[in-house]
Amino acid sequence: MRYQLSDDTWDQNEFAVIQEVLDLKMFSMGRRVAGYEAEFAEKFGVRYALMVSSGSAANLLAVAGLVYSGRLNRGDEVIVPAVSWSTTYFPLYQMGFKLRFVDIDKDTLNMDVEKFAAAVTNETRLVCLVNLLGNPNEFEKIEEICAKKNILIMEDNCESLGAKYHGKKAGTLGLVGTFSTFYSHHLCTMEGGMVVTNDEELYHYMLCSRAHGWTRNLPKDSMLYKKSGSQFYESYNFIVPGFNLRPLEIEGAVGSEQLKKMDGIIEQRRRNAEYFRDKIRQFKDVRIQKEIGESSWFGFAIILEGRLKGRRDRIVEALARARIEVRPIVAGNFTRNSVIKYLDYSISGELAASDDIHDNGFFIGNHSKTIANEIDYFTEIFDATLKG
Repeated sequence: MRYQLSDDTWDQNEFAVIQEVLDLKMFSMGRRVAGYEAEFAEKFGVRYALMVSSGSAANLLAVAGLVYSGRLNRGDEVIVPAVSWSTTYFPLYQMGFKLRFVDIDKDTLNMDVEKFAAAVTNETRLVCLVNLLGNPNEFEKIEEICAKKNILIMEDNCESLGAKYHGKKAGTLGLVGTFSTFYSHHLCTMEGGMVVTNDEELYHYMLCSRAHGWTRNLPKDSMLYKKSGSQFYESYNFIVPGFNLRPLEIEGAVGSEQLKKMDGIIEQRRRNAEYFRDKIRQFKDVRIQKEIGESSWFGFAIILEGRLKGRRDRIVEALARARIEVRPIVAGNFTRNSVIKYLDYSISGELAASDDIHDNGFFIGNHSKTIANEIDYFTEIFDATLKG
């Protein structure tokens, strides 16, 4: 028996569209990517969607767009949760922001709303909300705080595609939101990510920044720049310090096929979660993630409490021997990673809940297909390890 972190969501349809792209011999970003972007925007109920090379690239593009559009300035303070993936933080640092780390809620594993309110200073201009492991933030409460303080909201939704909060899709609740379609995520385009927004000016800045900072991809009537009409001149005309974050046509083609499967994949992940929650109830001194809204259940977080505290490493080793793949809950308390010495940051209050999952937490995977047998196998090995 083996229990992997993720499964393969592809079938013959993905391979067929890959072959179509190969036959056309046009591999760089083109009509397949544009088609996928339009389909994604319609599916998620937003005006604009831009595909990029990864979820990490999506975060970088979103942050750069906020700077180039004048909504934020280098040196501004950005509030972030203390638990997330590295590339939530790195683009903010790379674009010159000061990070202010806030503890998570021990149950939802997302930013603690009360601690967020206490962390706001006169320098705070943005909050980057991370919907962790499929679970939306308590957006309504956070929005009230941000509205009073004139704070912008960005959503890092790379782990939570398909989640909903009060009927609205996670990733679409702030000024800008990001998604990842890396292999182990809800949808898979090999590598790949998406940025969404309803703001036309921000969209145009990101269009330009995604490909070198040139004007080539801007519409003729862009509010940023009026094209000269010379295709020769506009082919190499640069107006912002851009990047090369473009995806491939193969990834766009695969994305369109994957999007057709999205609803079924999310529904199955939620059924798997119900089964997991029912099975895990038999164990004392174990805490799992509290669902907010409708989680898309990236994976299943487990935090050891009471008599099980301090036993995480031995349990993880036993699970690994049984061929059950296990990972830390993202990067745990990120401020305990040595890379923190490079960042311009402050910490608001204590990070007790973040420390707790850093020392006592782990997660196992969820799949797009039923995994009742795998969950049964996990609970069997987990139970035997606790009794051993």
